[in-house]
Amino acid sequence: MQRRHEGRRILVTGAGSGIGRGVALRLLAEGATLVAADIAETGLKETVEAADAADRDRLHTVRIDVADPESVRAGCASALNTLDGIDVLVNAAGIMRAAHTHEMPFEDWNQVIGVNLTGTFLMCRAVLPRLIESDHPVIVNFSSTAAFGSNPYMAAYSASKGGVNALTHSLALEYVKHGLRAVNIVPGGINTGITSGLQLPADADWKLMARLTGWLNNGALGDPKDIAGVVAMVASEDGRYITGSEIRVDGGALM
Repeated sequence: MQRRHEGRRILVTGAGSGIGRGVALRLLAEGATLVAADIAETGLKETVEAADAADRDRLHTVRIDVADPESVRAGCASALNTLDGIDVLVNAAGIMRAAHTHEMPFEDWNQVIGVNLTGTFLMCRAVLPRLIESDHPVIVNFSSTAAFGSNPYMAAYSASKGGVNALTHSLALEYVKHGLRAVNIVPGGINTGITSGLQLPADADWKLMARLTGWLNNGALGDPKDIAGVVAMVASEDGRYITGSEIRVDGGALM
């Protein structure tokens, strides 16, 4: 395993499960000192248990509800104190709700936007003053193929990820003079609790869902490890010439 993140201080949200956990464990294995953040403390404990014993002294946890400004403020303050600064922020926290758009409850719409888009903004806002003090600051945000293709029954999710795209491009340009790089990772269908637990409308037309998986692996969903390796690259000096852009990791779903 490469040690591209030796000495790097990293905060990862959504690290209690799925892609966020996969990313946290990969960056930790590459030498990072890392704070894993999630709303689910049980999930964070499982992430710690999943880490190699030799790496656990560099792994810390904090509970953060990314949709709650006060939770973000307090949690980020704790994380920055633990890390004594920050070099990389990875915003992997996210949720998905499915419904016919005309039947989607207003509360569900607001929850998806609140976690996926507003939560990304709140985390960036909270750490940016310290992040730009780093010699090589990086923000890695998570978009989705849903922001570029047609995902039926997921209007709120698609809209939230489209917003993350725009936010990331704005950050990349606004803070470029500080040396900040900001990049969107664009996963396709990945085998996580979000996808396995998604409940589509009872009358959903499954033919409309065909583009959610890639052509690789006979159309099977990807694995969080498929995303984690890309994040590890782009957040390291190997990705030093990548900013204000998207990296699609979808097994060819949008070919």
